[in-house]
Amino acid sequence: MKKKVAFVCVHNSCRSQMAEAWAKHLGKDVLEAYSAGTSKYPEVKPKAVQVMEEVGIDMSKHYPKLLSDIPEKIDILITMGCGVICPYIPCDYSEDWGLEDPSGGSIEEFRKTRDIIKEKVENLIERIKNKKI
Repeated sequence: MKKKVAFVCVHNSCRSQMAEAWAKHLGKDVLEAYSAGTSKYPEVKPKAVQVMEEVGIDMSKHYPKLLSDIPEKIDILITMGCGVICPYIPCDYSEDWGLEDPSGGSIEEFRKTRDIIKEKVENLIERIKNKKI
């Protein structure tokens, strides 16, 4: 049985999108991954798409989603560290990853964020496989 995980941020335009893409790429055997934002935004940040493409993950069809676009009940809620207070989302487990938003920064900052998110997703998958979550 796969765990439903939602990565939530304010705009769902960068960090949460990368986390969803990593989770789908690395954890497809244990995760059903979603991402969403608390506010509307017009696009996924082009630099986020670019740095994920550099590691072979295509996010060209990704688009910002709202909380209403993901399942009402999830198993794991991950917030990105945006200081956003989510409306109540029923879940069994939640944590905040405290990630800085690279938006407006250099491509190097996006790469650094991408790599940190990959490590965090790998750790999440490991904890799920070891039944710690």
